[in-house]
Amino acid sequence: MTGFLGEYEATLDPKGRFLLPAGIKKQLSEGDNAQFVINRGFEKCLTIYPMASWKPIFEKISLLNDFEPKVRAFRRHFLNGAIALELDSAGRILIPKNLMEHAGLDKDIVLVSAVTKLEIWDKGTYKQLFESFSPDEFSELAAQVMAPPGF
Repeated sequence: MTGFLGEYEATLDPKGRFLLPAGIKKQLSEGDNAQFVINRGFEKCLTIYPMASWKPIFEKISLLNDFEPKVRAFRRHFLNGAIALELDSAGRILIPKNLMEHAGLDKDIVLVSAVTKLEIWDKGTYKQLFESFSPDEFSELAAQVMAPPGF
């Protein structure tokens, strides 16, 4: 898998399901088109990993030292709520209620590329995120994050 590009709007039905947008399906590797892991994001969003993206992360976490308190705390927080799921026969994903509550998802959502995973945001929350971030702040952030090491 090379990664995702774009952002896509979708709508949750009353059961918490949404149709995986065609633009995302086209970007999935052939073996990745049905199995995912969904989890809490670092911000007030959810993260959905194709299984091929999730496996190396999980393997790395499983190798961490269990005797280290920070490792146990990280595992608890990172894996809390993670669940494997599959597309149903109609191409929908069901978001568990506890994860919907965590991200404040109600009806309108946005699926956003995050390299080898997707973030799922409430549409209003996602809009506010960008409205509160100025071009100057973004430019400064880009300079900090993308600067070559040692400069």
